[in-house]
Amino acid sequence: MKSSVSEDLGCRRGDFSRKHYGSVELLISSDADGAIQRAGRFRVENGSSDENATALPGTWRRTDVHLENPEYHTRWYFKYFLGQVHQNYIGNDAEKSPFFLSVTLSDQNNQRVPQYRAILWRKTGTQKICLPYSPTKTLSVKSILSAMNLDKFEKGPREIFHPEIQKDLLVLEEQEGSVNFKFGVLFAKDGQLTDDEMFSNEIGSEPFQKFLNLLGDTITLKGWTGYRGGLDTKNDTTGIHSVYTVYQGHEIMFHVSTMLPYSKENKQQVERKRHIGNDIVTIVFQEGEESSPAFKPSMIRSHFTHIFALVRYNQQNDNYRLKIFSEESVPLFGPPLPTPPVFTDHQEFRDFLLVKLINGEKATLETPTFAQKRRRTLDMLIRSLHQDLMPDLHKNMLNRRSFSDVLPESPKSARKKEEARQAEFVRIGQALKLKSIVRGDAPSSLAASGICKKEPWEPQCFCSNFPHEAVCADPWGQALLVSTDAGVLLVDDDLPSVPVFDRTLPVKQMHVLETLDLLVLRADKGKDARLFVFRLSALQKGLEGKQAGKSRSECRENKLEKTKGCHLYAINTHHSRELRIVVAIRNKLLLITRKHNKPSGVTSTSLLSPLSESPVEEFQYIREICLSDSPMVMTLVDGPAEESDNLICVAYRHQFDVVNESTGEAFRLHHVEANRVNFVAAIDVYEDGEAGLLLCYNYSCIYKKVCPFNGGSFLVQPSASDFQFCWNQAPYAIVCAFPYLLAFTTDSMEIRLVVNGNLVHTAVVPQLQLVASRSDIYFTATAAVNEVSSGGSSKGASARNSPQTPPGRDTPVFPSSLGEGEIQSKNLYKIPLRNLVGRSIERPLKSPLVSKVITPPTPISVGLAAIPVTHSLSLSRMEIKEIASRTRRELLGLSDEGGPKSEGAPKAKSKPRKRLEESQGGPKPGAVRSSSSDRIPSGSLESASTSEANPEGHSASSDQDPVADREGSPVSGSSPFQLTAFSDEDIIDLK
Repeated sequence: MKSSVSEDLGCRRGDFSRKHYGSVELLISSDADGAIQRAGRFRVENGSSDENATALPGTWRRTDVHLENPEYHTRWYFKYFLGQVHQNYIGNDAEKSPFFLSVTLSDQNNQRVPQYRAILWRKTGTQKICLPYSPTKTLSVKSILSAMNLDKFEKGPREIFHPEIQKDLLVLEEQEGSVNFKFGVLFAKDGQLTDDEMFSNEIGSEPFQKFLNLLGDTITLKGWTGYRGGLDTKNDTTGIHSVYTVYQGHEIMFHVSTMLPYSKENKQQVERKRHIGNDIVTIVFQEGEESSPAFKPSMIRSHFTHIFALVRYNQQNDNYRLKIFSEESVPLFGPPLPTPPVFTDHQEFRDFLLVKLINGEKATLETPTFAQKRRRTLDMLIRSLHQDLMPDLHKNMLNRRSFSDVLPESPKSARKKEEARQAEFVRIGQALKLKSIVRGDAPSSLAASGICKKEPWEPQCFCSNFPHEAVCADPWGQALLVSTDAGVLLVDDDLPSVPVFDRTLPVKQMHVLETLDLLVLRADKGKDARLFVFRLSALQKGLEGKQAGKSRSECRENKLEKTKGCHLYAINTHHSRELRIVVAIRNKLLLITRKHNKPSGVTSTSLLSPLSESPVEEFQYIREICLSDSPMVMTLVDGPAEESDNLICVAYRHQFDVVNESTGEAFRLHHVEANRVNFVAAIDVYEDGEAGLLLCYNYSCIYKKVCPFNGGSFLVQPSASDFQFCWNQAPYAIVCAFPYLLAFTTDSMEIRLVVNGNLVHTAVVPQLQLVASRSDIYFTATAAVNEVSSGGSSKGASARNSPQTPPGRDTPVFPSSLGEGEIQSKNLYKIPLRNLVGRSIERPLKSPLVSKVITPPTPISVGLAAIPVTHSLSLSRMEIKEIASRTRRELLGLSDEGGPKSEGAPKAKSKPRKRLEESQGGPKPGAVRSSSSDRIPSGSLESASTSEANPEGHSASSDQDPVADREGSPVSGSSPFQLTAFSDEDIIDLK
């Protein structure tokens, strides 16, 4: 049976389990006689021992391997402030604790999207936010601090003019953790049960040496100038050689047990333990079969090591098996292990292992032990810096100068002095930045990355030059039903849009329920706002008959009468078999359900057959619930079991409440401690079959588990799985597509992980507007019509790049906003759900606009002659692709014999190619259609990644899911995610 959009929603939200990240066990080690030596509680990740196990949602895929909280996204002061004109302030909060504030007006990744970035340094940690820039609205320090929930001060913040403050603030940022890493590597022979035995292995085996060669380069320590990880590089006191690599901007030194000094007299091998025992993460390479005595972390006497990666090599099958042990206080970190945890691709294993270990060390720094030490250090540094600046507070500072004061032109008498001060400020900042880079402590994405792969959030251009302002939308088969300023239109790629309703029906919310043959929508026109229900089959007949779009007067029979004045509604589309709608009319909630037959074995499709063309009479009003205020956000939460009461989560005033549908009783879920609250979303997710909610408001996102019900009521209690985090920019919408959370702002998309809220990517999308997200994600963004994207460059590679480190994976860059003389166009983009969740999502219906044959448009208009479906490109198309590929290589100065091109390669202007295509009668990119649920990609003449595509137009990358390949790779010329290895702002110009 094909899945419905409602099942897509369940897949998107993710019925996930933290068990994918291991379960906590008490691990006891014993000696050869069976006597207990030590014990400890560790979370054990071992994927699944079942070799034939089926991968479940939430298990590992290649595209899930991400560095969490990558430094080139999180080290803001180094990247956006240091060496640039910015302002720094000092103040005391209401508790008389000092704080520092840094503010800059920057351009988002050279995308011509100006915005303010602010960092608040406090003893409790740092807080970072982005604020929109307005040329007409000034921004004060007070308003910035208010956005950070700091409204009360002992004294107003004052600006620090001394340029040396940059050095001190850089030290504060470095407390977030090291950019470079040192990992222990311990060789253990088969049957060894104690750390003394393991550390006493003088030399390793051949498989162990092969593993070391996979990890990195063997380097000579004496005279080594790179990151040394605490090893002696002058006198060989810590060994002659070691293993070193660079991975995604991080230098990694491995403390290899067999390369550290060995002593025959010292059975405990103190010199080896001194290094490996003080590493947060240790790899244990254990020889022998899986049936041999298992390694336990308690075998290693170390109070410092929190994570052990157990690696076994199967010589017969030439594969590696991985198992991860994490001390129970370490927060969850990804990527989750595959099922089974066996890697046949060695490069893929290296990529996974290094990402897992880096993420693990970062997560360990959040444990109470390390977090308290970091907090004490940060508090001490801030107080010390505050005391040093106290004598100069009145001498060298202007009291209460707001950030906006430096933006307008100052009087001529003061302008030269200010310009000289800023020039000195920038000079010192750039010198500090250069020093950090030379020292190897620079958080940078310039160094080589892991396996080349397409990120799962890369979009496809669904409709170019979309001329309307979209309000909301929902997929209908392979098309998209979009509410615009011109009415409701049915859009299918670049085919002409078809009107379904005219502008007299201003639709603000809609749900297309294909399996129920229903369209539910809210048309909002003040007091006359209503809910309407339509039968999709009736609407499709009208489309086939080429009827004009329906007006509001023609929809009278489709009104749900008791919904007059509604301002919001929510619908259940997850577990429940019964369709439920909750309508908010001021402070009242109206519960509506759809009548259905109840024979045994009833399914979601065996509902009441339609009695008439209008489905209104199929709905019944159940009850009315009164709230204390009008809800701003509303979400339906299904009970854990079918017989359980269902909940409604509502957000109003300064709180989130859950309301029992049966009794109308409300329970406090979360109170918001902020002067102003902008409610964004309450997203229902299911963890191990139990309901949970992601509560999103302002910059915050909090996960709350909904406790089981008891007699119609329950208590909301803190859970061990609760967590919270802050977005860098206040979102207006959030989409959950497990394992990702995507936050949408007016000009960026911030992508984090559901399981822990860690950041994996921030992308700049000028004039971004989310229009649909119930299944696939659709959004609009502006782009220049004749835009030529900048590409990757080899000069971003690290000078000390390891030969084992694969070529750099480029990072997506979005379309720039308009410059002078450019023509504005708005494109409609799509991020396929199956790319995000790693599952095949089939649509139950074909596009209402497409018949059973493909009708490609001619250069003048859409042709009427039907041609059969074909999965091969014509000869002329292949010739065109070859000419385009050869032209691109010539423009780039590359030889024809080069390997696969980087997806970030600069693209030549498309006009000559477009004329060539038209002269040969080829269809426009994206014009070929398929009536089946799988769209046939037509290829892209401008895409470097498809220049070597196979005849079927599928991506040649092995990273892509075979099912996802059929969706077609993004068209580079129209996608907002272009690839580049670096941004100009990472390059220092000291002219």
